[in-house]
Amino acid sequence: MASFHRFILPVLLLAACDRKDPPGRLADAPQSHTIPRPTSIPVPPSVSSAASASPSAQGSIEELEPGHGARLASIAMRTWVYDAPTERSDKLGYLRAGALVDRAERSAGTDGCDGGWYRVSPRGYACVGKGASLDTQHPIVQAAPRGPRRGEPTPYTYVMSAAPPPHLYFRLPSEADQARVEGSTYKTHVALHEPRLSKLETDTVPPFLLEGNDLPKPYGSDKNLSYSVHRGRAPENSAFGLMSVFDWTGRRFGLTTELDLIPLDRTKPATVSELVGVKLEQGGAPAFVVPSGTSTFKQVGTQFQESGTAKGRTGWELTGKTHGGEHGLHETTQGVWLPAPGIIIGELRKDRARHAERGKKWISVSIGKQMLIAYEGEKPVYASLVSTGRGGMSDPEETFATVRGTFMIRAKHVSGTMDGNQGEDESFDLRDVPYIQYFHEGYALHAAYWHDDFGKVRSHGCVNLPPASAAWLFDWTDPPVPKEWHGAVAPQGGTMVYIHK
Repeated sequence: MASFHRFILPVLLLAACDRKDPPGRLADAPQSHTIPRPTSIPVPPSVSSAASASPSAQGSIEELEPGHGARLASIAMRTWVYDAPTERSDKLGYLRAGALVDRAERSAGTDGCDGGWYRVSPRGYACVGKGASLDTQHPIVQAAPRGPRRGEPTPYTYVMSAAPPPHLYFRLPSEADQARVEGSTYKTHVALHEPRLSKLETDTVPPFLLEGNDLPKPYGSDKNLSYSVHRGRAPENSAFGLMSVFDWTGRRFGLTTELDLIPLDRTKPATVSELVGVKLEQGGAPAFVVPSGTSTFKQVGTQFQESGTAKGRTGWELTGKTHGGEHGLHETTQGVWLPAPGIIIGELRKDRARHAERGKKWISVSIGKQMLIAYEGEKPVYASLVSTGRGGMSDPEETFATVRGTFMIRAKHVSGTMDGNQGEDESFDLRDVPYIQYFHEGYALHAAYWHDDFGKVRSHGCVNLPPASAAWLFDWTDPPVPKEWHGAVAPQGGTMVYIHK
């Protein structure tokens, strides 16, 4: 395989959330033939000895370390970061197009990389060439106004295409351009559908576009045939993550992560679930109110009085105290008592790999309760409702069931692309699915912005999380993804995931 192909990204079409068929496939499944060593970032002997022998010619050790003002730009959808300055070393993770990261002032060699390998922050080396540039004003950087909003429930603004799907413009189209491309009656369509976009927050038009520039395409992105001002239509039933939303010619446009400009009246804003998990501050068992909601009670002396109603699917932490036994009232850490018939109580478990005994982080996913619990050692720290595979406890080889067993998180992506049928009545090419964490082959934990059925089986095998829960879990698990990176890999294994009945 050519060196630049290894460097950029071999796109693996492993079946994510579905081991048989393209539906549910994630195009970002991890490779497993290398084992990164994230804690060991050596300066090769040839580099360190040459630097010591001739600082003026090779650069000092300080010049070979990041953090002194120099930066490197990612100009590909994936710019891989390697453990050592050679493509034969292990991959640690990658940068996304438009990202800027601190780098060393001088390269650490040109082994398989004519532009030179540069040490980047906080670890590893990137090759300058098709995927990275030393020019921090590169058109890709200027065209990408912002990266993902790390830590927020959704790292981008999400929209789903309508029928027919939107055109992919590569520059700001004039009204005449839009009429020529979409028909003279396009303004009627805009007037009819713009109101549904009113809740989208808008930015100013990016200066790069206002200057009349054409949007460049990052290496590794889809490249359609180009027409006068557009690259054709998006695929049918597409969904997009948007870096920017702004008004132009009385119409709202969105800039996608692959640097395409789409008219948003040809889309529908995704209705993102506002469901949140529950932080377990005292190590108690989690409980979630059934979807219809339930009455709450307070204790007055020796009596219990109804005090209100708990909203459906809200999470609570239980103290362990009950009134009337396990089928009676359960006390929460907030002093509210909840009746057993109106809640689903998470079962606190021991893990088979003895991670709890060693104080490590691990995750328990119950298919029967549709609940995830995160632990630090033996202490539960967070819980969330989930949607596992619609096949329930059946055979994952034969149905859309979630695989069961004990696994390790192997790769994490701030966002990635899914395609295929992710719902009983929806089939979308889903771009920038948030907070993906692979734990076995193509199976992953990830946020879902296209449904709000958490607490019920729904997926083709992956574990779907409410976006707020997925964001929390992504920042909590190992391997960590550095701030400016878009993904990290750890084939030797990160946080343990135990999936059971």
